[in-house]
Amino acid sequence: MIPELKTYFTFMETGRNMARNKKIILFFRDLREAVAGTEQDFTEGRLSRAILLLSIPAVLEMIMESIFVIVDIWFVSKLGSDAVATVGLTESLITIVYAISLGLATATTSLVSRRIGEKHPDKASTTAFQAILTGIIVSLFISVPGALYASRLLDLMGASHEIVNRMSEYTKIMLGGNIVIMLLFIINAIFRSAGDAAIAMRVLWVGNIINIILDPLLIFGIGPFPEMGIAGAAVATTTGRGIAVIYQFWLLFFGKKRIQLSFRHMEIDFRIIARLIRLSLGSIGQNLIGTTSWIALVRIISVFGSEIVAGYTIAIRIVSFSLLPSWGIANAASTLVGQNLGAKKPDRAQRSVMITGFVNMILLGTIGLFYIIFPGPLIRLFIDDPAVLNSGIECLRIISVGFVSYGFGMVMVNSFNGAGDTTTPLKINVFAFWMIEIPLAWILAIKSGMNENGVFWAIVIAESIMTITAYLVFRRGKWKLKEV
Repeated sequence: MIPELKTYFTFMETGRNMARNKKIILFFRDLREAVAGTEQDFTEGRLSRAILLLSIPAVLEMIMESIFVIVDIWFVSKLGSDAVATVGLTESLITIVYAISLGLATATTSLVSRRIGEKHPDKASTTAFQAILTGIIVSLFISVPGALYASRLLDLMGASHEIVNRMSEYTKIMLGGNIVIMLLFIINAIFRSAGDAAIAMRVLWVGNIINIILDPLLIFGIGPFPEMGIAGAAVATTTGRGIAVIYQFWLLFFGKKRIQLSFRHMEIDFRIIARLIRLSLGSIGQNLIGTTSWIALVRIISVFGSEIVAGYTIAIRIVSFSLLPSWGIANAASTLVGQNLGAKKPDRAQRSVMITGFVNMILLGTIGLFYIIFPGPLIRLFIDDPAVLNSGIECLRIISVGFVSYGFGMVMVNSFNGAGDTTTPLKINVFAFWMIEIPLAWILAIKSGMNENGVFWAIVIAESIMTITAYLVFRRGKWKLKEV
């Protein structure tokens, strides 16, 4: 080779290596900043960096939550099937708490992020206090009757005599202490919508790690701790979340973050509270529609036997676990939409949704491809029964086909919520789940002879229709004009 050409190519290769190394260094720098916390203004700068800085903590937060759920039920399972059933029945009752908490958190995100984007941190802090106050008041209406009538509620849920008489203490503690669930959701939404996603992540890690440590100590009475049985699991959960909430309040008042509460913000503003409640109703409706559609699908599947239901339940648990990180990414899109609309940058808000949607689509699509190819080993982690195994494998494989679509769709739907338009996704959910998914599942499974596979394909079709509908509505751009 001519010496001059050799020198040229060597120079070009060195340049490419330096550029590649620089990108790697910048990526790890951003990763470290995302976990440690950032002061970046998310209405300025590169959108890809903003998405990374908001998404990483949110994904880690969701991963911690999923680990806690698995560890918690693992400890409780050592007490027997009645204990596990008590947790399951109580979780069904607490669904309403989660629905209301998520609704208020969504409303809080849209209002606080909009004020931050407008560069009005004082107004954001005032809104934050109204959200906290609303959560406290709502939780009291649940905690008092929940604690007083825990046994009767379990009886109404069809619990056995043994559960009602010996294990209702768990339900009493969980419902009576629902305020920690409510505040944990709302205050973390305040941090995330202000751009402090790393703070929300650390709060949840603190609460769940304390919970995981206390679980065996209080359930089994290790060392100086009393043996409380299943009630110990409720005390551990409530204590862990309670300490996390105390940490949240300390950060709000003394943490020197974007949202800084002081006594001047602690005035009741009924106008903001009314707006929060109005926005939250749409989000609560979205969650309840999802819950009722899931119940309807289980009812259809139950026609084919308990083994099929068990396989479906296991597969859905795996799917739900896989979706948690994607919800973290979707939450990042919601924050970016709110802040950029507040900064009068609707085009940047739209680009943030599209970029985040494609990132989420690639992530879930990759996971879905893995599940399609290797569903068996995952289902076998939970059960060996051949009938249950076959049902779970088929369910996981079919539902995973829709992962690409759902990854994009959940970002689309969350972008409306971030803009303060909770009515549009409510209507989309009613259309996709009640008008498409449930009737189609019944037709395919019962009438067409596809059996349980008809339900699985109905889920994929309904989720895909939801994504297409959300995208078409999103393109119309009316969400950009929403005032909150």
